[in-house]
Amino acid sequence: MNKNYYAILMAGGVGSRFWPVSTTEFPKQFHDMLGSGETLIQKTFSRLSKIIPVENILILTNEKYNHIVLEQLPQVKQEQVLLEPAMRNTAPCILYASLKIQKQNPDAVMVVAPSDHWIEDEKAFTDNLQSCFDFCSKENALMTLGIQPTFPNTGFGYIEFDKTDTNPIKKVSQFREKPDYETAKSFLDSGNFLWNGGIFIWSVKSITAAFEKFQPQMNALFHQGFESYNTANEKQFIEDNYALAENISIDYAVMENAENVYVLPATFDWNDLGTWGSLHEKLDKDENNNAVINATVVLENASNNIVRTDSKKLIIIDGLDDYIIVDKDDVLLIYPKNKEQDIKAVVAKLSKD
Repeated sequence: MNKNYYAILMAGGVGSRFWPVSTTEFPKQFHDMLGSGETLIQKTFSRLSKIIPVENILILTNEKYNHIVLEQLPQVKQEQVLLEPAMRNTAPCILYASLKIQKQNPDAVMVVAPSDHWIEDEKAFTDNLQSCFDFCSKENALMTLGIQPTFPNTGFGYIEFDKTDTNPIKKVSQFREKPDYETAKSFLDSGNFLWNGGIFIWSVKSITAAFEKFQPQMNALFHQGFESYNTANEKQFIEDNYALAENISIDYAVMENAENVYVLPATFDWNDLGTWGSLHEKLDKDENNNAVINATVVLENASNNIVRTDSKKLIIIDGLDDYIIVDKDDVLLIYPKNKEQDIKAVVAKLSKD
């Protein structure tokens, strides 16, 4: 296994669209959402460790999830868990982790991956990742794995590449924001657009140079602590300085500004498991397209629903179509699936009340 290969596994999100199962105290990446016997972070860690040495996988998470990470990933040492003392989006945490890696191994190439995605064909994922590592080891490139779109999704950003490029790895023309439905349809029709799945690959040299160029203020902030990284003084430096960083995504901070951006169209099945509806797609369904997790059900005139309970509770449903029904602790959610994006707003309102 190549000692120059590293991974940054992002596990700090709250996943509020999966409320009431995913909560601030225990977000979705730490749940076995599909009943596979492994939580999403365990599944992702296992997938990455097929190509990356276990000791080179860093977990980025909020400090309140530290104990959950160590419990669910017993093969990980405390120094591999990078704790964010404040929520600051993806750019600051990626820069922090990259500088730590640079100090340890200036020849490193790395993948940055969310901890809560579902990938079925792990062999294809590993093959795609190896191609990216090979490319980034030789080229000054910022790479992303683009997901082949299967329908005009308005919930993802898109990556546009040059139509005339016949190479397997394509030069990115531009990143496009989440489109409306008609725009998304035109993207699919044109054939040179991919979903932005948030999986990035680059050498430590390329990404640190990009931060230096496009985010000089943030770069200067984190460079002040370079001597402390991978030492006992690192924790104090991060606690004192991390919250001073701008709250900005890696897409806005670096990727949309850089010229040396490439994409490999992925050959694996992928689901970002962002909503109950995306989870419904991945689960086994009955003849009426109902998906059931844990519950014992009696369904009459019911179709296209997802039903989940904590225990083997008996749930009787009549006359519901395309609903999310989730029973957890003292919360019962019965919500139309076509309004699932609104669950995040409901959770925000409840936390204010």
